[in-house]
Amino acid sequence: MIPRNVVHSLSVPSLGAALLPRPFGEKAGGEAGLSSRMRRARRAAAACRPLRALQVRVHSGTRLVPTAKTRGVRVAAIKETPPMQSKWLALCLALATSPVFADPVRVGRFTSGTEAWRNVSLSDKLTPTRYTPMTWDGVAAIEARADASMSLYARPLTLDINASPVLCWRWRIDAPLEKADLATKAGDDYAARVYVSFSLPPDQLSFGTRAKLSIARAIWGDQVPDAALNYVWDNRYPVGTTRPNAYTDRTRMIVARSGAAQAGEWVNERHDVAAHLAAAFGDAGAQGAKAVQLALASDTDNTGEAARAGFADFHFVARDEPCAFAAAATKP
Repeated sequence: MIPRNVVHSLSVPSLGAALLPRPFGEKAGGEAGLSSRMRRARRAAAACRPLRALQVRVHSGTRLVPTAKTRGVRVAAIKETPPMQSKWLALCLALATSPVFADPVRVGRFTSGTEAWRNVSLSDKLTPTRYTPMTWDGVAAIEARADASMSLYARPLTLDINASPVLCWRWRIDAPLEKADLATKAGDDYAARVYVSFSLPPDQLSFGTRAKLSIARAIWGDQVPDAALNYVWDNRYPVGTTRPNAYTDRTRMIVARSGAAQAGEWVNERHDVAAHLAAAFGDAGAQGAKAVQLALASDTDNTGEAARAGFADFHFVARDEPCAFAAAATKP
């Protein structure tokens, strides 16, 4: 409770917004498209409305202005606040400053089936990697086992990455590969990799790029994207290394983990795919980009090695929101 008959100086960035009436035409509880700050303010409004009756003096520059018309100001003084109103004030301040986040866009939690996912072979000449749903150390996951094999475990997406640009997931490997080298075609293998494929606005693709994509799709099928990002668990290059794929410059390889230091345990990832896409293919293309496919893989067809990896809890969030990883199940 805030003590009576004292002068407070409390920063309340969202207090004024919380007290403002809902915009005309907005439905009750409608928060689609709002920033997390505005969602926080709207949800605090119900508790803050009784504060309209409080004797609150708000200082903005050199003049006093009504609380209900201000935003991002400081509560300078509270005069003779009755006990019940003090409780309302404390609750309002707590709600107005506490984080409220939108639900993540979950695209691969694997706790309720894998109907949206399928094993995609890129060539009849390649032995496909085996993918199996399982609970692994309490985590609902997909186990990938590769033995001189390569295929994707993929699902379609329809996602505006500018609204939810950050991809979160968990993964693990038993061990990194030994002979892989992402700089060469012969070494283009990884114990674990995560693909995000995109469609780009046609006016952002040159005539030469469109021609090369048409040829590639004639050979490999419609799964060839306009652009793609590959997050890989590498064996030799440092985390943060980014370079074109050995086979195509329409794919960027990004080393998210490297080496064996964290092998044998679940590792959480968080990556801004919109920022990475813009860095790789230009801001204009990224602005109109749509994420059209998410895929995971253990890939060992070039080096002929064996690998085992796990993948779990894929979801997209806004930049100002945390990842929302599910708690691992505990054994009874």
